[in-house]
Amino acid sequence: MRNKKFVSLLLAGALCTAHLFPVSADYESDLLEEASRTQAELEATYGYIDDLYYQKAELEYQGEILNDSIYNCMVAIEVLKQDINVKEGEIANTEGQIEKAENAVSEQYSSMKSRIQLLYEKGGDEAWLNLMLNAENVADFLNRAEYTQQMYEADREALQKYSNTVSAFNTLVDRYEGEKAELEGMQSEYEAAEAELEYELAVVRDNIYGCEDEIAYAQYLAQEKANYLVEVTEEYNRVVAERIAWEQAEAERIAREQAEAEAAAAAAAAAAEAEEEIVSEENAVQALVQSGMNEEEFADALVDSGMDAEEAQEVIESLTVYDEDGAAVSALEAASSGAAVFNSDGEEVSASSVVEAAASSSGQSVVDFATQFVGNPYVWGGTSLTNGADCSGFAQSVYSNFGVDLPRTSYEQESAGTSVSSLEEAQPGDLICYGSHVAIYMGDGQIVHASNETDGIKISDNAAYRTITSIRRLV
Repeated sequence: MRNKKFVSLLLAGALCTAHLFPVSADYESDLLEEASRTQAELEATYGYIDDLYYQKAELEYQGEILNDSIYNCMVAIEVLKQDINVKEGEIANTEGQIEKAENAVSEQYSSMKSRIQLLYEKGGDEAWLNLMLNAENVADFLNRAEYTQQMYEADREALQKYSNTVSAFNTLVDRYEGEKAELEGMQSEYEAAEAELEYELAVVRDNIYGCEDEIAYAQYLAQEKANYLVEVTEEYNRVVAERIAWEQAEAERIAREQAEAEAAAAAAAAAAEAEEEIVSEENAVQALVQSGMNEEEFADALVDSGMDAEEAQEVIESLTVYDEDGAAVSALEAASSGAAVFNSDGEEVSASSVVEAAASSSGQSVVDFATQFVGNPYVWGGTSLTNGADCSGFAQSVYSNFGVDLPRTSYEQESAGTSVSSLEEAQPGDLICYGSHVAIYMGDGQIVHASNETDGIKISDNAAYRTITSIRRLV
């Protein structure tokens, strides 16, 4: 029954774990209750085993007492048998003496009878007459008569003595027989007592065997309960461990989703801000074009905004485009007139885009824009600055916001823009290439890049943390 209940618990646990883990709260409670109940039953079984051992010890003590009593009975019976043998010897000896006495009486009686018979047969009255005639005198006669009388009396006394001896021996035999009978009665009583004790001892032994059987069965049950308790406890520990692991995983999931939601909100806010900046920049470019500002005035405005003169001159040079005849013209003028212009490769470009790129092509502007997305995820093959990008996708999307059209892969991007000879010559906004990886240089040895799935988009303090294969200037 207990094993069937445990199987039912396991089936319930399996059904619980097939769903969300909290469903198994009742299962965990049932296991704990089952373990407590089994522990109580196991302790009760151990107590019952102790009682059985006590009963067995009591029975064994009774058995020892009965064995001692049986031994005493056997000793007493043996002594009685010896006493009976002695009495039988005494009886036999006395009966032999009786026989001798009876023979003596018989012989004495026969002798006396023969003398009397001879006296009468040979003489009769004549014998008495001869006794008188042959007597020398009266005194001799009297002497002879007295002698005859004495002989007769002696015979009678001998007969009486022998008869008394026979009677005494018979009395002795009767006494011995009585004593023997008494001893035999005592022997029978001891033998009956021994038989009774043997029976009682057999009952005690049977009870001892019964105790031993009950102890063995109780020990078997105790072992079964102990094994069952181990199984229930292990299952309970497993369920608790799974619950704790689930709770931890759930807490981590909630925290992760919360962090992702916060990151998404921050990214959305950053994207919105970036979009606002782009719109603002587009409006600024449009205002710049509509203002009719020439290149010199534009350069002065850049210097006034904090850019050094050399960098401002580079920005002005980036405004150079070509008309249909191949003559160099300023993108500012072309944007004002709406004339078609071309890049150095002969490809038609938008003058407004060139102006926009020049207006925002400061390398620091690229860095400032790129660092807004630090903390967002790394996604292999991705190009989204908010939802995830890989290294080349991150670079491509960042530079595209400044009018720079980069190839898609890191290997292709190694050939974009112009080459910079060394890291010492690199400026903020340059693209650092590592063969299979790219990053945007921030200055002071730092880079911002989409690193890996663990770190996502991050800032690294050592731009030379791996071998640099190329440095490209795109703005």
